[in-house]
Amino acid sequence: MLDVSLSKVTRPLLRDEAYDRIRRAIVDGSLPPGTPLRDADLADQLGLSRAPVRQALLRLTDDGLVESKPQSYTRVSEVMSPDVLDAREIVRLLHEFAVREAAAKCRPADVAAMRAANDRFAAAIEAGDVDAAMRADDELHGIPVRLAGNAAVAATLDRYTPLLRRLEHARFSSALAWKSVARHTRLIDALEARDTGTAVSVISTIWTDLLEDR
Repeated sequence: MLDVSLSKVTRPLLRDEAYDRIRRAIVDGSLPPGTPLRDADLADQLGLSRAPVRQALLRLTDDGLVESKPQSYTRVSEVMSPDVLDAREIVRLLHEFAVREAAAKCRPADVAAMRAANDRFAAAIEAGDVDAAMRADDELHGIPVRLAGNAAVAATLDRYTPLLRRLEHARFSSALAWKSVARHTRLIDALEARDTGTAVSVISTIWTDLLEDR
């Protein structure tokens, strides 16, 4: 038996559920930029107490999806801001690094997994299921990140990618999503051929055009 004193587990699932639901509504535009976010109203809509909603809003503020000024306002942040531009640059550079590192480590199983993710991405776009498309996109890009084997890169991407979710949602909701399917294919082909230069060029274009193609 452990001879230590441990505090009781609180109810993190409520906090996480509140975070997931509010974030989803911000990303898909149900809560548009500038929408006031009152914890009492959100708690009532979600059927929760205020505490997990407040925790969720603090986390969303850290993500850059919510902006808050004490005693003044808490609201959905604008889609485009200096923070978003900065995040896009960080995310692009880190994915370039990951692809460069992964190029020499990519095995046939990894290539097959990326192709399968791209197939799911294309099927989701065809079906108009943007959430599924975003999950498949995350799976595809997550493979080079995993292969790179750099925990700091993975953690930093987890920190800054949420700022770009609304841009991804808008892109995957439009005909531009088919460009992403084609670029994914070029990326995978380059990694399979161990063509590092082309792979890095393609991944750079994918993240640069997240803003430029709007």
